[in-house]
Amino acid sequence: MESILKYFPGLSDRQKQQFAALEELYTDWNAKINVISRKDIGNLYTHHVLHSLAIARVITFDDGTRVMDVGTGGGLPGIPLAIMFPTSTFHLVDSVGKKLKVATEVARAIGLDNVTSCHERVEDEQGKFDFVVSRAVMELDKLVNLTRKNISPQCHNALPNGVICLKGGDVSAELRPYKNICDVTDISDYFDEEYFKTKRIIFVPLV
Repeated sequence: MESILKYFPGLSDRQKQQFAALEELYTDWNAKINVISRKDIGNLYTHHVLHSLAIARVITFDDGTRVMDVGTGGGLPGIPLAIMFPTSTFHLVDSVGKKLKVATEVARAIGLDNVTSCHERVEDEQGKFDFVVSRAVMELDKLVNLTRKNISPQCHNALPNGVICLKGGDVSAELRPYKNICDVTDISDYFDEEYFKTKRIIFVPLV
């Protein structure tokens, strides 16, 4: 929790309470349904929550922004972002029902009323959103092709509508088709923990 407060000192009391509740909730649920590596659950805040919140360093979602989290698993990055941006809405999608159950129950337990969820493949989702977010779910080209239909043409944020994803390692091959339009940000520009040295935020505008 200290890492969240370190980089986001302006949180409201409600946001602090919601972030603080995540440790017990994810630890309990992870013992039943494995959504985070058992070896890594102790690093929940840095490796998972703070990693998700890196997206909040490249965009501040305006009121009413609609975001779809593809392959959300246990609710990452959607739930931390929903806490951070309570006036935006987040639709969590995953094809694995038991993982989505964790996300749904965590959101319910901390009173997130700006979160919806759906057990489905993203191919079947027909809703329109300002942004699609994901955390290392699939190759960038596949993600863009599957979600292009879901991007609303009306923009009202500082960035045009599109896909924002979190990736690690060498992503040069994945970026090649989008090299003239995408923005790539090193998370280490914002967070100084060693874990983020090879982590990036990739933004592909789709309108």
